[in-house]
Amino acid sequence: MSGALNQTKDVFADFPDGAGPSDVVSELAGAVFSASLRRRDQRAKGEQYLRGLLTVGGRKTMRNVASLVGGSAAEQSLQHFISSSTWDWAPVREALACYVQRTVPPQAWVLQQMSIPKAGDQSVGVAAGSPATGEAPGQRAYGLWFASEEMSVPVNWRLHLPECWLQDTSRRRRADIPAETVAESRDECAVATVRETMDRWPVPPRPLLLNAGGHDLPMLMREFGEAGVPVLARIGPSSRLAVADPALPGYGAGAVSAQQIVEAVKGLRHPVRWGGSSALVVAVRVVFGGRAPFGRAEAPGRGQRSMLLLGVWNDPLRPAGELLLTDMTQAPVPALLRMSRLARRVSRDFTEVGERVGLRDFEGRSFRGWHRHITLASVAHAAALLGGTGWGENTARGPWPALVPSVAPVPVPLRTARPPRLASPYVAGASA
Repeated sequence: MSGALNQTKDVFADFPDGAGPSDVVSELAGAVFSASLRRRDQRAKGEQYLRGLLTVGGRKTMRNVASLVGGSAAEQSLQHFISSSTWDWAPVREALACYVQRTVPPQAWVLQQMSIPKAGDQSVGVAAGSPATGEAPGQRAYGLWFASEEMSVPVNWRLHLPECWLQDTSRRRRADIPAETVAESRDECAVATVRETMDRWPVPPRPLLLNAGGHDLPMLMREFGEAGVPVLARIGPSSRLAVADPALPGYGAGAVSAQQIVEAVKGLRHPVRWGGSSALVVAVRVVFGGRAPFGRAEAPGRGQRSMLLLGVWNDPLRPAGELLLTDMTQAPVPALLRMSRLARRVSRDFTEVGERVGLRDFEGRSFRGWHRHITLASVAHAAALLGGTGWGENTARGPWPALVPSVAPVPVPLRTARPPRLASPYVAGASA
C-alpha cells in the first residue's frame, strides 16, 4: 500500500459530519481513562478532547479542539485539563499499551525520534538546530510504537530536555518540570523510553527496531542487550565494526566502516524473498571495535558480543542501499528483513494518522501539558486505526516467520555457503 495520502483509503472517511467512530472512541476511552481519570467530569473532558483531535481540521490547537464543544469557556476548561490538572498520564499510556497488546498484538517495538519544529524558545525542551545535520530548532522526543503489519500505535513518550532547561531555575519553574527530572543525553533518553515501558508495564518484550543514525550505536546495543531486548538497528555506512569471521576479508584488521565490510564480500550476496519483496543480501558476523583475535575460530574476543551485519541491495550495481545490525544472530534473514519493514509501517502511520491527530501540535509551554496532550493524541491515533475504516486492507500479509527466542549469540557455527574462493558467512535460512 502506497504511503501517499491520495493513494490510500482515508482513515477519517468513515467519521461523518464531524463525529468520531463513537463505538471505538467510547470503548477506548473507557478502557484507558479509568486508569487515571477518577472523576466523571475528567473522563468527559478526556473524551471531548479525544473526539476533537479526531475531527477538527487543521492543527489541533486548544482553540480548535474547544470549538467543537463551546468556544472560549470550553477552551479555558480544556486548557486547565491538559496543562494544570493533576491527572497522571503514565497509567493512561500503560492502559493503552495493554489494550493494543490484547487487540492487535505487536510483532515488534519501534523506537522513533520525533522532531517538533518551533519558531520561538518558550516551548518546554526547545533547543537550537544544527546546520551541520539540517536539524531545525525545536523539541525532540522519543516515541515507542507497538507495531504489526496491520497497524502501529505509539504507547510511550519521552521528551528530551537539554541541560540548559534543567539548570535554569526560572525556566524550569515556568515549564513546571518535575524536581526529579535530571539531564540526560539523547542516547540515554532513547534507552529510558524503552526501559520504562518494559520495566513498569505488564507487556511482554518484543524485538526493538530503531534507526541508530546520530546515536552511540555501541552504547545502545549494550544497554538493550543487558536489558534482554533484542535489537534490529538500521545503521549508517560509516558505522565502525570489525569482521568476526576468520574466513572473511578484513578479519583481524580492526574496525572499519560497515559499508567497507559488505562491499568486500558482495560477491557472496544471495537473493532473498520475504513478504512479497526481494533483494540481494549478504550477512557478516561482526563485533564492535578492536581486533578479532587471529588463529581462533570463535570471532569475538573476551567480553565481545557477536552480531550480524546485513547488507541489502535493490540495485546490484550500486552500493548497498540498506545496512542492518542485529544481535538476533540465529534468526532467519528473511524474517529479519520482513521485520525491518515494520519501521516503514510506523513512518507511514505517523505521517498519515499521527500528524493528523496532532502528535506534534501542542502549543503550550508546560512539561506536564505536553505529556498529557501527546498521551491523548496517541489514544486518538489508536482510535483512528481501530475505527473500522479498512486500514491496511490492501497490504499483502502472510504468516509471520518466527524468530529465535534467544537474544544472546548461540555458540554454534553458522551454516555457510562456499563459493569457489571464499567461505561465506551466510546465515541459515537466508536463501529463498
